Amino acid sequence: MTTSGTILSLANVTKSFRGVMAVCSVSLDVRENEILGLIGPNGAGKTTLFNLISGFLPPDAGTIRFEGHNLAGLKPNRICRLGLVRTFQIVKPFGNLSVLENVAVGAFNRAASAAEAEDKAWSVLKFIGLDHKALSPAFSLTTPDRKRLELGRAMACSPKLLLLDEVMAGLNPREKENMSDLVRNIRACGISVLIIEHAMRVIMEISDRICVLNYGQCIATGGTASVCSDPKVITAYIGEGITPGEPPC
Repeated sequence: MTTSGTILSLANVTKSFRGVMAVCSVSLDVRENEILGLIGPNGAGKTTLFNLISGFLPPDAGTIRFEGHNLAGLKPNRICRLGLVRTFQIVKPFGNLSVLENVAVGAFNRAASAAEAEDKAWSVLKFIGLDHKALSPAFSLTTPDRKRLELGRAMACSPKLLLLDEVMAGLNPREKENMSDLVRNIRACGISVLIIEHAMRVIMEISDRICVLNYGQCIATGGTASVCSDPKVITAYIGEGITPGEPPC
């Protein structure tokens, strides 16, 4: 269940690259203790929006506020310390470090000592179900475990809002189900989640609300039922395996 408070607010956020509009006047809110799904066809601007929110790109226009803080001009590490943390679509662990050491890297965002970072890392590994592989080198992990490791490094930063960029890509149905349960458990800890995902049935099942991007614009926001039946959303997915008149989810 969501609450009425807003943790992240975007107003008319815009970004272009050499005249190509990647994100066009996007406004959206993420509520406290909410899972908000961000969907859209390939090239819709979803990851660019994540890069703008997390400080990896500066917006050309618009405002981004997190818990009342204006994020404009802040570097990613500063934004992370505020409690807004992201994962990346392409998982790149430190292969020659252990799983425990990889997670401890994230914990140093707040930890005052190596011992404190290691304690935090052990706690996170137990939460995500990778504690039995804590001492294994990261390069030895399977794809599902690498996805969990990426999530674990983000969780070690003690987020208030977690941005998840396709954490279920490359997983089979059972693995996606397990990852969905983990995302729900994260929300149960009081952490808000903004998640990009192409597995439509999965995102519809775990999200409280959905925001749909197409050509950089937000074309629909609301509950899963209303978004699924929105003609603009159905049209946006034509050409991606959706039959005209058939909901994209």
